[in-house]
Amino acid sequence: MKHEARSLAPEPTVVKTVVKTVVESVVKSVVKNSDAIVTILADNPSATRQQLAKATGLSVRGVEWNLKALKDAGRIHRVGPDKGGHWEVIG
Repeated sequence: MKHEARSLAPEPTVVKTVVKTVVESVVKSVVKNSDAIVTILADNPSATRQQLAKATGLSVRGVEWNLKALKDAGRIHRVGPDKGGHWEVIG
C-alpha cells in the first residue's frame, strides 16, 4: 500500500484571507479603544490610567499602549505632571 505525502501547509488563499481578517479585526479594535479613550478624556481630562482601564475593559498596559499611540498621532496631549496634570484632546 503506497501512501502519498501531503503538505500540511494551508492554501495561500486561505492564509491571505486569515491575515486580512485578523488585520481588519485588530484595526477595528484599536480604533474602537482609541475612540473610547478620547471620549472619556474629553469628558474627564484628569482620568487616570486605572480609570480608563476600568471604563474601557482594557488592561492598564493596554491603556498605556493606546495613550502612546494617541499621543504619537497628535490626538491627545498631556499637560502637567503625571500626578496633578490632565489630558487635552486635540481636534
